Amino acid sequence: MNSEEEFYDAVTGFDSDNSSGDFSEANHKVAEMLDLDPHQSNRTGKHNGETEIQENGIKRHRTSLPAPMFSRSDFSVWSILKKCIGLELSKITMPIVFNEPLSFLQRITEYMEHIYLINKACSHADPLERMQAVAAFAVSAVASQWERTGKPFNPLLGETYELTREDLGFRFISEQVSHHPPISAFYSEGLNKDFIFHGSIYPKLKFWGKSIEAEPRGTITLELLKHNEAYTWTNPTCCVHNVIIGKLWLEQYGMVEIVNHSTGDKCVLNFKPCGLFGKELHRVEGYIQDKNRKKLCIIYGKWTECLWCTDPTTYETYKKNEKRGGEQKKLKPSEDVIKSENDEADDMPEVQDTVQFIPGSKLLWRINCRPPNSSQMYNFTSFAVSLNELEKGMEAILAPTDCRLRPDIRNMENGNMDVASKEKERLEEKQRAARKERAKDEVEWHTRWFHQGTNPYTGTSDWLYSGGYFDRNFSDCPDIY
Repeated sequence: MNSEEEFYDAVTGFDSDNSSGDFSEANHKVAEMLDLDPHQSNRTGKHNGETEIQENGIKRHRTSLPAPMFSRSDFSVWSILKKCIGLELSKITMPIVFNEPLSFLQRITEYMEHIYLINKACSHADPLERMQAVAAFAVSAVASQWERTGKPFNPLLGETYELTREDLGFRFISEQVSHHPPISAFYSEGLNKDFIFHGSIYPKLKFWGKSIEAEPRGTITLELLKHNEAYTWTNPTCCVHNVIIGKLWLEQYGMVEIVNHSTGDKCVLNFKPCGLFGKELHRVEGYIQDKNRKKLCIIYGKWTECLWCTDPTTYETYKKNEKRGGEQKKLKPSEDVIKSENDEADDMPEVQDTVQFIPGSKLLWRINCRPPNSSQMYNFTSFAVSLNELEKGMEAILAPTDCRLRPDIRNMENGNMDVASKEKERLEEKQRAARKERAKDEVEWHTRWFHQGTNPYTGTSDWLYSGGYFDRNFSDCPDIY
């Protein structure tokens, strides 16, 4: 296997059959904005009597893909993996049938689906309420992985993706800054100059025989400019089960610490493993503490459904009453995650439909409903459906390296699987040839929009935005397609 070829299955979503959840009040407002009449004024006003066109050329966003997804029923992931035992997972190439028609850079952009939570954090005067909103945003950022059984396309070195959503109040730019190891850097800012959101993603992949685990690497940073605050965290670990046999499903587990570097407040979230009987599947529990380690509130819910918060006293009282009511004795953590190695498949436990509500709790976030035809569209959310949209005139505005211009992704989205597969092979070969040519000429690759530096809040290595992308001088962009 060539080291140029990367594998991203472990960072995609594999999960249950049914999505659920209703729009929160804030999400209703977002939905209304997305359904604006084209003759009505948007948040930026009108120009010459018409609705002002966004910077990326889109007025309204599509609600479906051009073609339904291709059936994977006749293909086996194990038929590929069994040939690669002992090799690094970052060097495995998968057939296009296992993809979804999005680049990994576009998948990262799905962090912005619940941006109203950032706006809510910006609007709160109370630092505790700001941390609650940021915690909800951090959990919502992984919610789009629910039910996503396709892997995004591996970004080519130098590939970019931009998204401007004037209706939601942000713009976003990302770049594939390294190919081996694969590193994706991103930067987003509020159009009202109220926040900056940035980071770099490079998961460490492990193959455990029946499952693939992605340990998150890289720091995610959110800056609330009005409050002069910065929050940092890393995502939980993802584990994809049944890559050999059985139904693919995903769980997220591990501790996530969100630090407010201005106040010293911290939010600790425990994404729980499903356990032997599946009781903890998708559950998230945690707390917010101040700089003196005093617990200010308790957070609980599911990353696939909703998130609530309540005060510590109410939570402890509820838990004590629950135990008196004959709650089933919990297993020790070490026993909780043990699975039989003789099982043919790790069956996904039954999903509890709702989170048990503690009276007096406050709703922080609820997942958006999926489109009615989502199962025929790779289980995309409404936000994901719009990400690869390419309207007339956009090619003249976008960078030539933008994901929307990738012919393999575009052909897959249009249902032309044979053409898409050939284009994918051509692009990978072109990338390998370019790498060999650089090695021959002893020329180093230089990133265009990001540079390697130090995160100013954590002191760790990070990829930082160099600026200038939205000046739209793309004359020196590489030819990667």
